[in-house]
Amino acid sequence: MRVLVMVLNNVDLLEPILKGFINAGIKGATIIDSTGMARVLNECDTSDIPIFGTIKMFLNENRPYNKTLFVVLDKEQVDTAIGVIKNVAGDLLKPNVGILFTIPVDYIEGY
Repeated sequence: MRVLVMVLNNVDLLEPILKGFINAGIKGATIIDSTGMARVLNECDTSDIPIFGTIKMFLNENRPYNKTLFVVLDKEQVDTAIGVIKNVAGDLLKPNVGILFTIPVDYIEGY
């Protein structure tokens, strides 16, 4: 088993991703509101840290938070879930799309 974690910057893509999961047979996900470090530091006084002036230029003030998805999957479902996400969100290497990673799960209980 694996847990797939996706921090989605464009929250408008959440519903299409979840619908894609359902169509692909992926039946469960947990979604939480989240905020990135750059966003928090944008609200702080970071004048003594030069790089944050540059980061502030790239922040989208219309989207003050992200959505973080957690999906527990069988190993065989991981590529399918990643395919759904990329089909909806596009190239994850582009700025402001999000980040995606998986973590092995060695124990699970409950449903």
